[in-house]
Order: sequence, then structure tokens, then C-alpha cells
Amino acid sequence: MPRGNPSPKLAITVDPDVHEGVLAAAAREGVSVSAWITGAAREAMRRRAGLAAVAEWERKFGAFTPEEMDEARSRVLAQLQAPRKVRRSA
Repeated sequence: MPRGNPSPKLAITVDPDVHEGVLAAAAREGVSVSAWITGAAREAMRRRAGLAAVAEWERKFGAFTPEEMDEARSRVLAQLQAPRKVRRSA
């Protein structure tokens, strides 16, 4: 019996071009395909949570102003340009 908290396995089917892109991206980042897919899924879930938070905010307080949207875009761009840590599997 496995010790600890083993990661569940997942069998998926993807389009051939997505498959090639995932393999290439994982290789570029020096991580396993599993680690890359996990990171991509986390990022997608984080984005969805962020969009839901924005929608909730706008329901309560009204739409963001153009100035607020410009400020948000600047912050996001700065974050995207900052070096990021890549988690490597053991």
C-alpha cells in the first residue's frame, strides 16, 4: 500500500496539436508533463476564481472605471513580465 498522500492519476485525451504543445512547453520549462499540466490547471482555476471575484465585486459596487481597468492592466502586465518560479517535480 502506498505511503503518504499519493497523487491521483488521470487519463485524458487531447487533440494532437495540444499534445505537441504540452510536450514542448514541459520540455522548455524542464518539468514533467504531469507537473506542467498540474500548473496549467492551477492557473486556469486561479483565473476563474479571479474572474468570479471581479464579477462579484461589480455586482456589489458597480463596474470598474476605465482608469481602474488601466491600473489593473498595468499591474497584470508587470506580474507577467516578472520572473516566475517553476516548481520542479522530485
